[in-house]
Amino acid sequence: MTSKIGEASTEISVLEKAGFAASDAGAWLAALPELGNGFDADSRACSKFWSLSEQLRAKLPRRAARGRYDKAAGELIHRRERSLRDHFLSIHAEELYGRLTARGSKLLRVEELMPETARLVPGLTPGAQAMAAESVLPLREKEGLEIDHGILLSHILAHPASGHHLCHAMLLPRPEALDLLQRLEVDGTVDLGAAQVSRVGKASFVELRNPGALNALDETTLVPLEIAIDLAILDRRTEIATLRGGTVNHPKYAGRRIFSAGIHLTHLYQGKISFLFYFQHVMGYENKILRGIARPDVAPADLTGATTEKPFIAVVDTFAIGGGCQHLLVVDYVLAEAGAYLTLPARKEGIIPGMANLRLPRFVGERFARQAIMYGRRFDCDTPEGRLICDEIAPASQLDEALSHIIDGLTNSGIVSAVGNRRQFRIGLEPLDQFRRYLALYAKEQAYCHFSEGLISNLERHWNAASRKV
Repeated sequence: MTSKIGEASTEISVLEKAGFAASDAGAWLAALPELGNGFDADSRACSKFWSLSEQLRAKLPRRAARGRYDKAAGELIHRRERSLRDHFLSIHAEELYGRLTARGSKLLRVEELMPETARLVPGLTPGAQAMAAESVLPLREKEGLEIDHGILLSHILAHPASGHHLCHAMLLPRPEALDLLQRLEVDGTVDLGAAQVSRVGKASFVELRNPGALNALDETTLVPLEIAIDLAILDRRTEIATLRGGTVNHPKYAGRRIFSAGIHLTHLYQGKISFLFYFQHVMGYENKILRGIARPDVAPADLTGATTEKPFIAVVDTFAIGGGCQHLLVVDYVLAEAGAYLTLPARKEGIIPGMANLRLPRFVGERFARQAIMYGRRFDCDTPEGRLICDEIAPASQLDEALSHIIDGLTNSGIVSAVGNRRQFRIGLEPLDQFRRYLALYAKEQAYCHFSEGLISNLERHWNAASRKV
């Protein structure tokens, strides 16, 4: 009891130094609930505390303008809020998810789950008004409210039943893809702006197009690329799919194809990339390349082979950086241009490179993987180390011809055996439960990375982000 009183006294002092009245600070701490009274009662008590916390935080200057005492107060308020969220979810995560999904009868994507949670238990995730205000701010001024998304996802994914259910939801085809499937059937191509899918012979060709940003990945590419990949997989007239970057207009590379520059760092610094971007990427189109597209009525279990899938070929022109390099770890065959290279510059960015920590060691071994992720090691494609990831190297002028030969080679024994073989590889290398468990930790770790001071300083030091306009 004495230690709790002392802790409360210290915390009141922290808030007083930031200008809060001792009575307001004491009332806030007194509202911190004891849990264990059932979902409904605990929800009401927690929502009351989170509302009081929001009122306190609203009196502080914006994050970037906070002095020493303001910063300490903001960190204290967040620490108490998030500790309570963790505690609440450690007790009620399964019940919460059951209510959100009508006991599993509704399949909600991660971006649909968050606002539904805010409506069911106000304050557990940020509401629509708070998100709208936060979304327009540059990263250095954001309060970091989306860390609550990471906390929620971590707990949901930690439970096998709810985690698998959420993975199922993210493997469903997007409604837009189902609407466009008839156009693809008739026209053989669908142009989505930031991505295009076309049918050529036995293959569906998916092209990423963000020419002004070296085919970087951002909020503008996320949905078009997932729709294009859905269409490529669902097209019944093709047996295989390819992923390639389009030509760019950057002065240094004008007219050349680039696979991808990875996450759009300028947009990240400007606050234009949400935390959920990472999960729409790794649980959405990237996982669909690996596992295929699920049906709403059948869970995508490893042993059932219940998804619709195709072998994928990646064609690496110039370079594949960050998220682009991550894509290579889920495809079946990598054709690379002579002189192309691969990097995962997580150290310079200050974030976790998606699923690469799990997948890259399978390709290059743990030591090389650690060097790539933690020390910025580059893999030139046409080297012994690069060929651990890349299956074939060809001069730029011969890439199209080489790709045609690869397509023929991968389809001449029939699509059934190709799909069957990739399923057998997958069940041993990365079963769905391993994927889920990795994401449960990744959700929380990436959330804190995304909103860290270290990320902001890294972007300014290594990317000169403050002076970039795009």
